[in-house]
Amino acid sequence: MSDRTGEWFVPSFGPSRFRSFMGLLFLPYTGMVLAYTIIGSMLAPDIHWDRVLAIVLIYFLALGIGAHALDALGSKALKPWGEVFSRPLLWLLASSSLLLAYGIGIYYMLRYTPALWIVALLEGFFVFAYNLEWFAGRFHTDGWFAFSWGALPVLAGYILQTNSVSSAAILLAVSAGLLSRVEISASRPYKALIRAAPDKPGADNTQVLIQSFERVLRNLSAGVIVLGLGLLVWRWHG
Repeated sequence: MSDRTGEWFVPSFGPSRFRSFMGLLFLPYTGMVLAYTIIGSMLAPDIHWDRVLAIVLIYFLALGIGAHALDALGSKALKPWGEVFSRPLLWLLASSSLLLAYGIGIYYMLRYTPALWIVALLEGFFVFAYNLEWFAGRFHTDGWFAFSWGALPVLAGYILQTNSVSSAAILLAVSAGLLSRVEISASRPYKALIRAAPDKPGADNTQVLIQSFERVLRNLSAGVIVLGLGLLVWRWHG
């Protein structure tokens, strides 16, 4: 299957272009990363709520739109969304969302949290090296995915609040990295099985495996998102 509009995270309603755009955002997986930024933010002794909103917006723009647009560009032979998005449109989405995300980040880094430059530079590297598969795909691995879209968002959330790093933030960043490793480790075989399924319509075992991986991905993404929201509500009312 060259296009992924039949997968569980893509809405089943609306025009095909709308469904493809919603799919491009990978909302459950993007939601996990946004939850990681919230989790990191909620560790801070004192919460600056404008910065919570800022880090969520930064990662939604940079990952939800920018990185996923670059990922669609970086696909070699297989185009995950078919021919719905032209290369110029994907470059426009990627460049505009990344510029806006870094514009927001630079405002805070110049005024309040210069320590965030470390994370910003690392994420800027990985958004291109991972998604465009630079260096012969050396950084397009499960481990680097877990680091860049699991561990670093937790640290980014905490640093934007405190301009520092703590042992608790590091431990939770490791935890988020491990959870993201589970996600990508389940997502890769799931995608491979989805692609193979049309060629094996009677393969019951394949369908069982697809459903098993789908349950893992649904529950994992929902669990992380609810955890982030729970911590946010706790600190908001605290």
